[in-house]
Amino acid sequence: MPITKGAAKAHRRSERKHVFNVRRNRTMKEAEKAVNKAVSTGDTKKATELLPNAYKAIDKAAKRGIIKKNTAARKKSRITNRIKNTTK
Repeated sequence: MPITKGAAKAHRRSERKHVFNVRRNRTMKEAEKAVNKAVSTGDTKKATELLPNAYKAIDKAAKRGIIKKNTAARKKSRITNRIKNTTK
């Protein structure tokens, strides 16, 4: 339990931000899963169409500090490589 008024306010603020962070993280993971599912079924055209949405979700998560910048770059790189390797 927060003891001071300032700590109580900070706690309320962090709880509100937690909701947004969880939502942003879920969106990012769902976008990744959608691309991976399309790749695993062999539908590279659909995976390529879903790629911008995945990039957008990953970039927003990195911008808001949910994941680090290098983690975002690694995720985008791996998704792109998966799509490239299925077309061969």
